[in-house]
Amino acid sequence: MFKKNLVEYLLNPKNWWLPLLIIFVISMGGVTLIGVHTYTEAPPIPNFESTQKKKIYSKNDILDGQAIFLKYALMEYGSMFGDGANRGPDFTAEALHLIAAEMKNYYTTNSPNNLTDSFFKYGITEKVKYEIKKNNYQEITNSVELNKAQEFAIIKLENYYLEKFTNPMSKGAFKPAGYITDSVEIKSLTAFIFWGSWVCGVERPGENYSYTHNWPYDKEAGNTPSAAIILWSILGSLGLIIGLGLVLYYYGKLEKIEDETFTKKAPNFMSFKEIELFKPNSVQISTYKFFFTAIILFLIQVLSGILTVHDFVGFVHFFGFNISESLPITVTRSWHVQLSILWISACWIGASFFMMDLVSPNQPKYQIKLINVLFWITILMVGGSVVGLFLGPKGIIGENWYWWGHQGWEYMEPGKIWQILLGIIFILWAIIIYRGVKPVMKIKQPWALPNWLVYATFSIIILLVSGFISTPKTNFVIADFWRWMVVHMWAEAFFEVFTTVLIGYFMVVMGLVNKNAAIRVIYLATLLFLGSGLLGISHNFYWNAKPVFTMALGSVFSTLQVVPLILLTLEAWRFSKLPKVLETSNNIKFTQDKFGFSEVFLFLVAVNFWNFFGAGLMGFIINLPIANYYEHGTYLTVNHGHAALMGVYGNLAIASILFCSQLLIKHNSWNAQLIKLSFWSINIGLLLMVLLDLFPAGIWQFNTVVEKGLWYARSADFIESNGFQTLTWLRIIGGSVFTIGGVIPLTWFIASRITKLKK
Repeated sequence: MFKKNLVEYLLNPKNWWLPLLIIFVISMGGVTLIGVHTYTEAPPIPNFESTQKKKIYSKNDILDGQAIFLKYALMEYGSMFGDGANRGPDFTAEALHLIAAEMKNYYTTNSPNNLTDSFFKYGITEKVKYEIKKNNYQEITNSVELNKAQEFAIIKLENYYLEKFTNPMSKGAFKPAGYITDSVEIKSLTAFIFWGSWVCGVERPGENYSYTHNWPYDKEAGNTPSAAIILWSILGSLGLIIGLGLVLYYYGKLEKIEDETFTKKAPNFMSFKEIELFKPNSVQISTYKFFFTAIILFLIQVLSGILTVHDFVGFVHFFGFNISESLPITVTRSWHVQLSILWISACWIGASFFMMDLVSPNQPKYQIKLINVLFWITILMVGGSVVGLFLGPKGIIGENWYWWGHQGWEYMEPGKIWQILLGIIFILWAIIIYRGVKPVMKIKQPWALPNWLVYATFSIIILLVSGFISTPKTNFVIADFWRWMVVHMWAEAFFEVFTTVLIGYFMVVMGLVNKNAAIRVIYLATLLFLGSGLLGISHNFYWNAKPVFTMALGSVFSTLQVVPLILLTLEAWRFSKLPKVLETSNNIKFTQDKFGFSEVFLFLVAVNFWNFFGAGLMGFIINLPIANYYEHGTYLTVNHGHAALMGVYGNLAIASILFCSQLLIKHNSWNAQLIKLSFWSINIGLLLMVLLDLFPAGIWQFNTVVEKGLWYARSADFIESNGFQTLTWLRIIGGSVFTIGGVIPLTWFIASRITKLKK
């Protein structure tokens, strides 16, 4: 089987099942192992008792507090174990530091010794560290006995959060005032936050580090990097060098063998004339409403982001009234995050239907009706979830918040009813795609392009199931595992595969590459994305109470995620020159005979750039455990998220809209100059947001964590400081270019052309 070298072996489609199966089995085996250990080694939720066995917090109090945390969408304001938003504090880091400080105050106040004695002061500090680290958990009774200093600190913690949510004049007060007013709810919330701080501080049984590997960094609480963090950072770096070396070696050999594979036997590219003469059928025309909806949602998503940023800088009166009172940050950020997923998904659904009809013109009966049904279900889901994300955190729908409002999880915001509806949408999407391409699917050629479209679509559906397992009172650590099973696997594994399939289709239809070359690229990309992306989920579990082997997997495979992105970058130059090369080689002189998708191609080239810069470079600098230890919960994560999500998936989604729209819109209604203006405005604006605010703010915050701890880098003193606020204001420069020059003109163009479609 392996008589020939590895490259030749991989180039033969007959051999493709085995490498893919091996990678998938190993990766899913590793993920399953993480899941098993998540359940067996999750930190307990104990009953906290005083030295007199008096109940301080019961397990039910803590779980009730977790439900309150989710009900009011506080993950869209602050974070827990570093996961969530950055406007407010990381509640675990904040509470851990407050507990340490108040315990120290207790011993200082109640000691008869001479407080000027430096040795004595040092002794108190070390005593506090020891008591925070000491694990008094009794498994038989599911209880933890707290000492008097800890009891004192808890009373102070309860007062702090009561002031934070009820007193608008208090330091670091939640705005708007009156967001949470029920003292019972606030006490339960405090119980949950205290539990989180206990998990971060107390040593895991049998180990000399906490459940979170001593995260967050806080010297006052005794949290400093464990030995495993250093070790696996070194080994992860070595793994990257070895993996990159091997891949680049075989890439070089592939280049020699396949130097002309891309353009050889490729169909003639689509010229301006062919685009003008293209006559869409009814199925293709029916897809435009998805693009119309997507671009409107894109605009709303951007506007909600603008509202969110204005809350950061305290500029909430720009409409003549305090907008945050009606639209608190928990709502606007939820819209901003969730709509980014929904508008991109709408683009992909529409584009996949368009492609489906191109590769299989003889569509089965009732296909248009099914597409229309799917569209209206999508409208219902989007509209319902947007309203629910407002009503839930505002407390308007009471105890129905979980089903109809806001689930409370970042990236999985919509209530369970809307999540179920999303699942129905994805299932119907897959059914339509399968029905549409079934006539051209080739059983004896399982790697044909139509087959890949079906594989990618069904894979996206399967992962959504993970989002239905947890409830508001599932152990937070376990629930967060299932959340990331959806979010990470979509964003960094199967979405990557889907985008590669979609780009491959675009390139073939545009006549830039041949089908076999596209299929080969899709397959190799799938190997690399699944090989690194599935186990790469581990980097999301460094600090949320997973065992040390999870860090080991994350350090190696997360760093390897940069490898396929580097390969894409190596291809970017040749990719960007393809239209010009083909025009030259075919001696094209007349404008009407030249490549007709220049504007679409610009966005596809941008995908390559942001794959390297946003997803690769900005992702790599935060992936190693020792870097992530100090970075987690800072703007460097926000920086990576914006650059990768908008840069890669956003540009591809817009490319999808424009590719299909150019074939649907009358030739004389196409505005190439406006599209180019939008392209440069969107991408330059995004780059300015990264370079003027997100990246420097993240670096500054990172340095502050190293110097003072995460609790301070996320405190109101830091976030509302003049320097940090100035950087946030600078983001408006890039945001203005992005919105005014890019999003608004593009939205107007797509929305206004709904009456200019070919008949």
